[in-house]
Amino acid sequence: MIIGLTGGIATGKSTVSKMFEEFGIPVVDADIISREVVMPGKVAYQEIVDHFGERVLLEDRTINRPELGNIIFSDEKERLVLNDIVHKEVRKELRAKAEALLEEGHTHVVMDIPLLIESELYYLVDTVVVVYIPEGEQLERLMRRNDFTEDEATSRIRSQLSIESKREKANVVIDNSATLAETKEQVRQFLASLEASK
Repeated sequence: MIIGLTGGIATGKSTVSKMFEEFGIPVVDADIISREVVMPGKVAYQEIVDHFGERVLLEDRTINRPELGNIIFSDEKERLVLNDIVHKEVRKELRAKAEALLEEGHTHVVMDIPLLIESELYYLVDTVVVVYIPEGEQLERLMRRNDFTEDEATSRIRSQLSIESKREKANVVIDNSATLAETKEQVRQFLASLEASK
């Protein structure tokens, strides 16, 4: 089974991802893959250079992320072009890595995808697990973690689909608002329920 893991900023998705690994479930991380697919020699890298030109390259021929960021944040059309190039390759890699792990004999694989719900990537996974904390706590955690003002933290949270909306679309909710031990117990119970339903 492919488990799609998602959440909101500062809800603790990375913490829960590590818990799955501690239970022996391999994790395929979309953020890591999105960095890999833009390395020299990869399809997405070539498409980015073909479209945006050499101005987005550093001396070592890798992508100059700040420069590319400047272009796409000031031009919505260019942002959509970049997303199309990168996301297509990320989805291919996610699928290939997950299928390889299943073929190796793993019963379950976690796909850690921050924008799973926003991008409607349900077709990549068999079930959607959302790591949840109440919005007020999300705001407090983000301010603490990143040393943000309330306005900065609020604008980051509002740039994503709300955690309440994500919770509604989940097959399973892991409530991360109490202790880590309680969160881990929810992960254990979820995995136990998968075993029981085999």
